[in-house]
Amino acid sequence: MRSTLLQQPKAVFAVAFACVVSFMGIGLVDPILPALSEQLNATPSQVSLLFTSYLVVTAVAMLGVNWVSSRIGPKRTLITGLAVIVVFSALAGLSGSIGGIVGFRAGWGLGNAMFIATSLAVIVASASGGFAGAIVLYEAALGLGIAAGPLIGGLLGDISWRGPFFGVAALMAVALIATVTLLDKTPPPPRKISLAEPLLALRHRPLLTMCIAALFYNWGFFTMLGYAPYPMELSAIQLGFVFFGWGLLVAVFSITGAPLLQARFGTAPALYGALGTFAVLLLLIGLFTDVRWALITCVVLSGITVGINNTLTTQAVMLVSPVDRPIASATYGFVRFIGGGLAPFVAGKMVDHWNIHVPFLAGAVAVLLGVLVLASGHRMLTAADARLATHTEPEVAGEIADEFGGAPDAIDAELQSQRP
Repeated sequence: MRSTLLQQPKAVFAVAFACVVSFMGIGLVDPILPALSEQLNATPSQVSLLFTSYLVVTAVAMLGVNWVSSRIGPKRTLITGLAVIVVFSALAGLSGSIGGIVGFRAGWGLGNAMFIATSLAVIVASASGGFAGAIVLYEAALGLGIAAGPLIGGLLGDISWRGPFFGVAALMAVALIATVTLLDKTPPPPRKISLAEPLLALRHRPLLTMCIAALFYNWGFFTMLGYAPYPMELSAIQLGFVFFGWGLLVAVFSITGAPLLQARFGTAPALYGALGTFAVLLLLIGLFTDVRWALITCVVLSGITVGINNTLTTQAVMLVSPVDRPIASATYGFVRFIGGGLAPFVAGKMVDHWNIHVPFLAGAVAVLLGVLVLASGHRMLTAADARLATHTEPEVAGEIADEFGGAPDAIDAELQSQRP
């Protein structure tokens, strides 16, 4: 497997490098949130709009990316997304107001949606060694990006709050040039997807159930990600190390912990346990927000539950959905990112009206609601496990990749080509 991972065309490594930078964006801004609030004279609720604008635009854009990609092809979609990220991340670094940064983060979200929805498809199509080598490479990029994002953000943010934005712009520019020059033209998917298909898919109860559960979970997750840095009262580089530890646990338990728990207990019990534990951690964060060591410990440990939930929820979405996987992925991404985008905004209003404890307590309640919604579909999750047991394909690996926007149609096509 190591030789398969390393012996890849240069184009594959160019896209994989871009994936690392893209996944870094998940936690890149966390270490600089307090600095932005202080240096730009903005309230935490105003700074939280960096998450809201980015995620809401990403959510809406997910509805249309398949429409675009099925007409112009994955390579053009990928390059367009990279170019948009370069422009808007640089503009965010040049901005002198919180309103400007929020607006440019929205443009960044548009580019990110175009990139993450096609990057795996391009890697699978270009990689040597087929599906397995492509997935391992994508997972490696995902894990490295999630873990390194907060650390890079902290190191650059310790110099200036503008550093992380310029850093992303520079790295993505390198990835853009490499992708344009090294990647061959990719053909469009075999069928054109309409704009209405992702929304119409919500008519199916299994998919709707999973999407609503994910919305509640993401409400709690992005509340923590958007507001936990403030009461820690740490420097940018110290915050970077805290969320680096969190990111490492997310990556490790996405790839190793989730499959082990699923094999031992089944999807539904493993999800109930992960979500229930995450709700308890949010509750503890809300109760002990003023106790720095307790706050840091709970945030870092939440990486375990986040990693497990990310993998198993996305896999369950793909298994229970009656629609094509690209459609299910777009629908799921739209609903969950809407929840993730609105949560920091509402949390800011809670802080303004009450105090810093309330958003975390509300986040714990939201995650528990997600457990209840998920429990209403217990039978469909059990049936999904039964179907999974009849397959020999590495399903979990594929869904790890798709959790952050991979292209499931590329996975399906590759698997079908390997069957006799």
